Parts: sequence; structure tokens; C-alpha cells
Amino acid sequence: MELENVNPNIYSKIDDRLITLEEQDDNVEDEFDAREIFDLLRGITDPEHPLTLEELHVLEESLIEVDNKDNIVKVLYTPTIPHCSMATLIGLSIRVKLLRCLPARFKVTVEINPGTHASENSVNKQLADKERVAAALENVHLIKVINQCISTK
Repeated sequence: MELENVNPNIYSKIDDRLITLEEQDDNVEDEFDAREIFDLLRGITDPEHPLTLEELHVLEESLIEVDNKDNIVKVLYTPTIPHCSMATLIGLSIRVKLLRCLPARFKVTVEINPGTHASENSVNKQLADKERVAAALENVHLIKVINQCISTK
């Protein structure tokens, strides 16, 4: 396989979140926040490189929105190059990870950061189409690749 982005920029990881005693208390209601969602996703690996989406700045905490009242999680991601052919696969990996980790009450939206990909409308349309996502996840080869991307090392 020929790499599209042979020399991607690699960024430093942010420090791990410090967990407070209140957050560890099961009797305290603890709402989801952008940092918690970022922490769920930061270890997803890129399909082309042995690097995480955090290290490539594909994912950033500032591009994640959480609305606990209306049960909405929205994640914007930034492909490393404007013509990245892996953009849909990356979006699917993010979506699958969230669907597996979050309570079913959340409506999850995963989209490309506006203006960062040549085919952002097409990719966003695919990621928003529940039937297309479900069909993609029935593809044995595709789900194997997604599982490799989202597995924790």
C-alpha cells in the first residue's frame, strides 16, 4: 500500500486528565464533557500510520461538543491532508468507538472539520446515513480494520 501522507506532522500528546475524588464517587452525578469524549477517542490509531489521531491532530478537544441535557455528542475531526482517502474510515472508527462506549441515549454526530477536506460534504453525508453506516459495519474486512484502529494497545 502506498502512503498518501508519507511524512505527517506529529504533535505531542496532552497530559492525562487528573481524576478528582468527586469524579470517583459513584453517588455523585457526573456528566460527560468534551475532555471525557476526547479521552475515549484519543488512542484511535490512524489507518495508514502507527500514530494516534491525537498525535496527528486529527482529533482535538476543542472540536468536541457535549450537550448532556439534549443527549448530543458532536465530534469534528481534521484529516491530515485535504484529499485523504481514509477520511470516511477515520470517521467510522470515531463513530463506532463512541457508539460502543457511550450510553444509547446519546445522538452521536461525527463530521469533518469544515474546510479541511476536498470531499467533506460527501464524507459527512455517508457518516450521517445510518443505513450506510450499518451496511459498512456488516462488511467483515471493514469492521476488522475499524476494530484494529479502535483497539487499545
